[in-house]
Amino acid sequence: MSRLALLLRPEGRRLAGILGAAVVGAVVGLSLIFSGAPAGSDRAPALRLLGRDLPAGPEAAETALGWTLEYLSRPFSLELPNGVERRIGYDELGVELDRARWQQLQSDARLPRSRRAIGPAALELAIPVQLDTPTAVRALLALKDELDLAPQDARLDLDRQAVLPERTGRWLDLDRSLIEIRSAIESGSARARLVFEERAPRRPASQLRPIDHATLLGFFETPYDAAARAEDRTFNLRLAASQLDGHVLLPGEELDFNAVVGARDEANGYRVAKVIARGELVDGIGGGTCQISGTLHAAALLAGLEIRERHPHTRPSSYIKLGFDAAVVYPTINLRLGNPYDFPVVIRETVEGGRVRAEIRGARRPYAITLLRRIDAAQPYDEVLRPDESLPAGTRVLAQRGVPGFDLHRYRIRRDGFHALRETVVDHYPPTSQLIRVGTGKKGAGATGRPPSEVPPEYFADELLVLSQLAEPDAPPLEQRTPGRFATSGWAKTIGAPVWDSKH
Repeated sequence: MSRLALLLRPEGRRLAGILGAAVVGAVVGLSLIFSGAPAGSDRAPALRLLGRDLPAGPEAAETALGWTLEYLSRPFSLELPNGVERRIGYDELGVELDRARWQQLQSDARLPRSRRAIGPAALELAIPVQLDTPTAVRALLALKDELDLAPQDARLDLDRQAVLPERTGRWLDLDRSLIEIRSAIESGSARARLVFEERAPRRPASQLRPIDHATLLGFFETPYDAAARAEDRTFNLRLAASQLDGHVLLPGEELDFNAVVGARDEANGYRVAKVIARGELVDGIGGGTCQISGTLHAAALLAGLEIRERHPHTRPSSYIKLGFDAAVVYPTINLRLGNPYDFPVVIRETVEGGRVRAEIRGARRPYAITLLRRIDAAQPYDEVLRPDESLPAGTRVLAQRGVPGFDLHRYRIRRDGFHALRETVVDHYPPTSQLIRVGTGKKGAGATGRPPSEVPPEYFADELLVLSQLAEPDAPPLEQRTPGRFATSGWAKTIGAPVWDSKH
């Protein structure tokens, strides 16, 4: 706990003194002014606090304390960008009266030697306060989460065929803002300016004129649930896609998914929807963003872009084939794509009518692309029983169907006439445990749990999948599927995975 005492003259609002050690922030101090005693008089000086007369006698100290606390209960204004103000209480900044020190100072001021020293002049008594620095930092961090703004490059509006201007970003500077707050309070002001550091975007609008994006280099589509029950997830899909749509990569440049899309949090407008956490589907802020990254990753593969960073999920996704997904978690798990061509490419990503569509567009299509994904092996999942007192004793409910683990190879072959280049990626998806809720509650009214309305189906996967993106402009990819051993009913049982049965 840092301590300091400041003096604030109501008529001059000038700093008169500081007591205590150095601190990160500063707080308001008030002044008691003893005045009105003529020279040589035995009469005690009159007391004034912030321009108000204090009553004489023993009640003066109690009244002074009340007025001091009243002053500290007033709001403090923080000046935000564009002239906006945010009011915050002194208590939210971690400022409170040091009562023990306050009482001691009052006691010292009543000593006879203090009165004799006053004479006709005024005595200024510092009002000590305590500053809890961690509280002040937490208050500013909360504002930082809300007010920080990532820079945004200029990009294309492909619907209107226009260029959207760049946007300068801003970061709240905690140290300099604390200094401004301290300075304002020391001078008696109830207003301080928050300090922001500007972050310039990488690409101004002047670099995007003109760009040839008439040719579709590659595209990919994935389905999503457009029903009202998935409204929040659909909202997240559209929000993330809107950050990518129209983004331009000049020759040799890299797309950093997390940098472009930004943090998936409430401050950026994202909602709670299902996400994968340690192999389980749970509620989380920004659920659905991985479908945007996965669809973009598959389109980038077919367009011949460089895949500089990509991570598979911890379990297969329902909306995209094994080997084509791309997990993203801000800020740790990322998707990074590079433009290998000698011309700019433009990203187009839309969410409409139950389909997420990602396109890579540019001046021409240099290669014919073939993607081949082969599953090499599968591993059985285990079964986890979880007691649930909300279900009647003896009841078994399938909370999550198990998914086997997979090992696979994915090949990308880029052909330019008689020249071909093959790239190989090895993926591993760990098994996803099967979760069974086992009732331990009383039968009848005491049990509130209900079985799910839909039992998730068994997971199937094509043993061999081939996608070919031909060299003709705007030609859709050709798909060849070989279901094989992982696409027949009951196949998981053949590798030793437990079979769901509610009766045992």
